[in-house]
Amino acid sequence: MGLADASGPRDTQALLSATQAVELRRRDYHMERPLLNQEHLEELGRWGSAPRTRQWRTWLQCSHARARALLLQHLPVLVWLPRYPVRDWLLGDLLSGMSVAIMQLPQGLAYALLAGLPPVFGLYSSFYPVFIYFLFGTSRHISVGTFAVMSVMVGSVTESLAPQTLNDSTINETTRDAERVRVASTLSVLVGLFQVGLGLIHFGFLVTYLSEPLVRGYTTAAAVQVFVSQLKYVFGLHLSSHSGPLSLIYLIGATGISYGMGLKHIFGVDVVGNISAGLVPPVAPNTQLFSKLVGSAFTIAVVGFAIAISLGKIFALRHGYRVDSNQELVALGLSNLIGGIFQCFPVSCSMSRSLVQESTGGNSQVAGAISSLFILLIIVKLGELFRDLPKAVLAAIIIVNLKGMLRQLSDVCSFWKANRADLLIWLVTFAATILLNLDLGLMVSVVFSLLLVVVRTQMPHYSILGQVPDTDIYRDVAEYSEAKEVPGVKVFRSSATVYFANADFYSDALKQRCGVDVDFLISQKKKLLKKREQLKLKQLQKEKKLQKQAASSKGASVSINVNTSLEDMRSNNVEDCKQVSSGDKMEDATANGQEDSKAPDGSTLKALGLPQPDFHSLILDLGALSFVDTVCLKSLKNIFHDFRDIEVEVYMAACHSPVVSQLEAGHFFDASITKKHLFASVHDAVTFALQHPRPVPDSPVSVTRL
Repeated sequence: MGLADASGPRDTQALLSATQAVELRRRDYHMERPLLNQEHLEELGRWGSAPRTRQWRTWLQCSHARARALLLQHLPVLVWLPRYPVRDWLLGDLLSGMSVAIMQLPQGLAYALLAGLPPVFGLYSSFYPVFIYFLFGTSRHISVGTFAVMSVMVGSVTESLAPQTLNDSTINETTRDAERVRVASTLSVLVGLFQVGLGLIHFGFLVTYLSEPLVRGYTTAAAVQVFVSQLKYVFGLHLSSHSGPLSLIYLIGATGISYGMGLKHIFGVDVVGNISAGLVPPVAPNTQLFSKLVGSAFTIAVVGFAIAISLGKIFALRHGYRVDSNQELVALGLSNLIGGIFQCFPVSCSMSRSLVQESTGGNSQVAGAISSLFILLIIVKLGELFRDLPKAVLAAIIIVNLKGMLRQLSDVCSFWKANRADLLIWLVTFAATILLNLDLGLMVSVVFSLLLVVVRTQMPHYSILGQVPDTDIYRDVAEYSEAKEVPGVKVFRSSATVYFANADFYSDALKQRCGVDVDFLISQKKKLLKKREQLKLKQLQKEKKLQKQAASSKGASVSINVNTSLEDMRSNNVEDCKQVSSGDKMEDATANGQEDSKAPDGSTLKALGLPQPDFHSLILDLGALSFVDTVCLKSLKNIFHDFRDIEVEVYMAACHSPVVSQLEAGHFFDASITKKHLFASVHDAVTFALQHPRPVPDSPVSVTRL
């Protein structure tokens, strides 16, 4: 026991010594490597474009394995159903399917009212599309079927193409309903065609243009419209319907006038009415309506897919599986396409039902299949039990199910704290959807969101970088107090890529942050050089004139002492320079600077009497560049030209390989700008610039300006 006690401190001391040794090794750790410009980097890493494969050959290959892979890709149920763990999942899916069906029944009846259709067509839309998605969908937890936002979008279309009144005369209700069913089913087919087509050409990324603030603002505004539209059923009012921009305002206005003037009447209670037992036969869509429905169909297709894929990815991330966005487009498209043939209206997935399906133990789309079979039983046998259900009850069900979407009004506070730009998108989307219509509101919202992206890339964060002491890390000197600029070197960085929309802003910000009026120096330099050329021209003219006078006075045999005359010309040139530049300090400094006139190159800023920049090298940190267009190429070449004109050498650093390839393709590199001006990192460029404070020998002072 004593031996163990004695060995304990020794082991502890040894462990501490080992830890200290490791810590000392970490402190002493450093790495040395040679400077790498782009040429050296390509040689060291053996950079080269990968051989191109002809993808179309793969697409056209036909084999048993490829046919099987395509079948499994587009019919996922064949992949997961044979591996279905019956003991683990069946009970949960059964309970979940029954729970979802209990919700699906009243929602289907209620959302049919939103679509302007008889309630029984809501039951059809809760059966066919759900079963089709069971076969083709990749999400295990979303509940496909009727949804409030989709229903109200369909309702705006049916009310505009099949109004309740025409020329101040009321249309027969049976005729009106039949026409609305025809419009809604044709719209569903067209929506399905759009979704299937976009999915087959792998256009699932289209939904990325609908940001989360946009979708949440849009669904919140749609929930407000749905809430207002159900008030007439809650209070038993018969109001004339309006569609198009400001339709919500006209509804509200009519109700306010009715209440203010005390127009009270005794209304009968509206009920669901007759629900025919059995399924309806398939009906071909009315292709003559396609031209009128194409715009609304595309909008509904995009919105329905955006809502479905958003929820699908949330559940997939939570439960650790993958959702294929392109296959989801195909699955939703087939659900709407086949459902439209059986007189269903466009559907998506419901937020409330999806949450119930997940929370009650649902593990797969077997729960969706069970709920659809339960709805089928109601359609075939039990539908007549709901014919006396008041529409006010359905309206109450709709309003209660809007609770989750109406809670999104709190997004204003969260976005205000997190991101003001996202808040602006949310507010514009909400206002546009409320004041205009659902389709016009979405269009305005997407355009505004894209314009905001362009504006934000036009005004990125520009910074001058300094070196953090004892490191090779460079940070914004305005944000890091210990980051100091390297003497004689300016490092400039933009937080966004440079392209046609912000190339001019990039150049202007660069010249402004460098603290040198580049354009003024260049203009003064050109002005003085032009005057020098004029003086030289005058010298030549005087020399020719003297030669002619000497030849005429002394004849052809008289020789002229060229050296003497040249000295006279020089003395006369000094006097002429003093006369010409008497009113200009810059020119006066040029004429009186005897030492500068003896310099080997009289075109330098110092020889011309112009102020010199306090740095000899400029480094452009291009790590933020993701692509290069022709305007960016011209802007970069002009930057090289302008700064070389004021005797500052320009280098580029941290370009990604695709950007380098695009620079090569755009013929950016030439005799004056080579890959020796492009470095692997900012630190390499700074080190090289300090070692070469003057322009690189193989580069001329200026290049051709584009």
